[in-house]
Amino acid sequence: MKKLIDDKIILRSIITKKLSKKEIKKICSLKDKQWKFGIKSQIKWFEDNVKKNDYHNLFYVKSKLVGYTLLRKRTCLIGNLNKKDKYILFDTMVIDKSYRKKKLSNLLMDFNNKVIKKLGFFSFLICKDELVNFYFKNKWKILHKKKFFIADKLHSLNGMIYNKLHLDKKIVFYTNS
Repeated sequence: MKKLIDDKIILRSIITKKLSKKEIKKICSLKDKQWKFGIKSQIKWFEDNVKKNDYHNLFYVKSKLVGYTLLRKRTCLIGNLNKKDKYILFDTMVIDKSYRKKKLSNLLMDFNNKVIKKLGFFSFLICKDELVNFYFKNKWKILHKKKFFIADKLHSLNGMIYNKLHLDKKIVFYTNS
């Protein structure tokens, strides 16, 4: 999926197996500007955690990568915990610091939401308190802490969900499978 805003802004969604090594390095470099672990560490995390059919939403301004979101296909158990379902783990959204406060994050979120809908799944994310309003303004709903559990990760963050109608059943999320 590709969306051309104008001759300067391009939004593109691509699966891992179609990314070039150069694109992966640009993604890791952008991520390292936000989370300073070093490029080698970012690349290792990418190799260890990203699967070949995960989606990468890339935001270019004048051919420079300035924004990125990782959407990871994962599984969850809903309700009586016998029904497995697929969902999209919304992971790693970043905008280059020099491009912040220009409403670009809203453009990227709108694109992310369209990709999630097109994939036909619901999406889940965890975030700190200070990000809840941002996601809420972008049509995400807060999950009550008693309504979700992350089986393979300890956390004390907020859970939010997108593109899911019924929020009355407990959901167990798996982030690595």
